[in-house]
Amino acid sequence: MTSISFVFESILLSSLLVVVFVKVSIRLARRVGLLDIPNSEPHKQHTSPTPLAGGLVLVIALVLSGVVFRTYLSADVVSIFLSCLIIFGFGLWDDIKRISPLIKLTGQILAVVLMIRLGVSIRIFESPEFFLGGTGPAVIYLDWLLTILWVVGITNAFNFVDSMDGLAVGLGGTAAAFFMLVTLDARQPILSRESALILGVCIGLYFFNAFPAQLFLGDSGAQTLGFILAGLAIAYTPKGANQSSSWFVPIMLLGVPIFDTTLVILSRFRRKRPIYTAALDHTYHRLLSFGWNSTRAVLMMQVTALLLGCMAFLVLTQPPWMANGVFIAMLICGVLAFLYLDNKKRWP
Repeated sequence: MTSISFVFESILLSSLLVVVFVKVSIRLARRVGLLDIPNSEPHKQHTSPTPLAGGLVLVIALVLSGVVFRTYLSADVVSIFLSCLIIFGFGLWDDIKRISPLIKLTGQILAVVLMIRLGVSIRIFESPEFFLGGTGPAVIYLDWLLTILWVVGITNAFNFVDSMDGLAVGLGGTAAAFFMLVTLDARQPILSRESALILGVCIGLYFFNAFPAQLFLGDSGAQTLGFILAGLAIAYTPKGANQSSSWFVPIMLLGVPIFDTTLVILSRFRRKRPIYTAALDHTYHRLLSFGWNSTRAVLMMQVTALLLGCMAFLVLTQPPWMANGVFIAMLICGVLAFLYLDNKKRWP
């Protein structure tokens, strides 16, 4: 049996790199004015200017650790990372000088198009197990469209869910840990190592981003983290499992950010409010309004992500009817949670 000690080496190195570079990044952010100012928007609840240095630390740590462990030998990893630099750049632009949602979306689509051109895309419509081996340009374009929707959706989901200290980093680390496990099971060692590096970065960042935060992820950090995880989900190819039993695994691993984004979008749509504006109406804020304290609300969301990951791993090798039945049950639970959290008697 092949030793899996390399994943622990990866976690250790990337988390240590965060510790090494976080102070430098914080100083740099303060020097250039890359700060989140209290009360600059209605949803900002922190009391002192906080450096938006999380994205910079994330990228530096992943680049250096990737060079050390040669994850660049994987074409998929290179494609995802080169594309995510566009997300990082637009996110940094937004952190420094607020840009419109349309410009953000443009940057996200450009990044996904580059990733597709570099060879990483969803291929469900081309799968014989689902669509009897569809071929031709129309099928390929449908897969590309689905890729854009998935990656842009997850990128924004992490930006949306970054509503409290430590929340997005904790959810990202949990997802990365499960991607590390499923890619080990699928015998994709470089993806396992990359997932371990992301987990290590999230562990390191969590220490500095947990309440009270010494730094924030900002758009550059939250969107970059979401983009990379969305790309890893596409690159992951299960071995020994029916695609019809495994297609929803990434959805479950990223289920909490997906749920939070769906809740916010549909809630604002129902109330005829602008969708892409900052407000105190995320899952976390609703739990607070129901009497939960901050720590318990964050913990609840992270434990839910952990349990969803365990469930996804358990159904991976089950027969299609059972696996999809579990997924449908999880969707029903999500709908019930939505109806509870968005009940107008509780949330006007």
